[in-house]
Amino acid sequence: MPSRLAKDFESFADLAAAYAAGQDYRIVAVPRPLSSTAIVAPHGGGIEAYTSDIARGIAGDDYGLYVFEGLLRAGNFAALHLSSERFDEPECLRMLGECDRVVSVHGCGAPGEVVWLGGRDQALRDAVFAQLRAAGIECDDAPAALAGAGPRNVCNRGRTGRGVQLEVSIALRRSRQRTALVRSALQG
Repeated sequence: MPSRLAKDFESFADLAAAYAAGQDYRIVAVPRPLSSTAIVAPHGGGIEAYTSDIARGIAGDDYGLYVFEGLLRAGNFAALHLSSERFDEPECLRMLGECDRVVSVHGCGAPGEVVWLGGRDQALRDAVFAQLRAAGIECDDAPAALAGAGPRNVCNRGRTGRGVQLEVSIALRRSRQRTALVRSALQG
């Protein structure tokens, strides 16, 4: 079990002081200067399983990608799950500061294969909701605790101050339907 817990950290600087980059966690940043959209997985690797893969798939070669991945042998969630409101890693914020649209990918404990949508960009949220539903993926509004509505939430840290947060159930993250989620999330 990790000796320092992410719930006690106030910022990324606290996490970085307790854990080693390249050993305990990895940052992958792939800016796409020709795109004003970034896909973010702030809890990738062993923190929230498969969220890195989903973010990479949505970003493809078209959108910027930022992934923070836990590399610990065990206890990644407890050690490295810095809340989205406190996720202020400098490279991430620099990248998002160049983007108008931000979509963050998270894992949630919802039952069944479902995506809960949150964030402050209602128009983009509605578009993503419609696209996922058309692909046969069950969607709903995120409950208040996972709504991603705060201005400091990583999904809302782009130039517009509004983004979309996808909370993907573990069943969907493990399912073949994950491919439909990746193909459909930002279609068109």
